[in-house]
Amino acid sequence: MTQDKICTLEQAINQVEKWQSEGKKIVFTNGCFDIVHLGHIDYLEKARNLGDKLVLGLNTDASVNRLKGPTRPVVNEYARSRMMAAFEFVDTVILFDEPTPLQVIEQVKPDILVKGDDYTVETIVGSDFVLEKGGEVKTISLVEGYSTSSLIQKIKQL
Repeated sequence: MTQDKICTLEQAINQVEKWQSEGKKIVFTNGCFDIVHLGHIDYLEKARNLGDKLVLGLNTDASVNRLKGPTRPVVNEYARSRMMAAFEFVDTVILFDEPTPLQVIEQVKPDILVKGDDYTVETIVGSDFVLEKGGEVKTISLVEGYSTSSLIQKIKQL
C-alpha cells in the first residue's frame, strides 16, 4: 500500500540506515507538491535516477500556508502525501512542519541532496551539511511553463 511509504522521521531514519548499510545511495528532496503536474513528475523521476532510493520531505499544510499564503495548500497534506507515495520513483515520504527541511536532512543523512535549478548549490538548505559528510548536492533542470502557481492562475481565469 502507498500508505506504507509515508513514515515518521524516526521510521525514515531507520529505513535509510538499513538501505545505506546495503550500499544504496539515498537521494533527498523536498517541497510542497500542492497540485501535482508534469514539472513535479519530471523533477522527481530525475531526482530518483541520481541514486537508489528517493526520500521526499513534504511540507505540512501549516508549513505550506506559511510559505505560500492563506489560500494554500489547495490539496491537504494527507492527499498530497498519498499521491507522492503512489509514485514508484518515491520510496519514502516524510511530512515536516519546520520552515526548512534542515532538521530532516541532518537526521536522515542523505548521500545526495537535490533541488530544482531555480536554486544554486549555495542556496540549497542543508547543502553544507551534506557536503561536509562527503555527499553530493545537485540541481535538476525544471520543465519550463509548469508551476502550481501558474496552474492556479490559469484556473482563476476560466
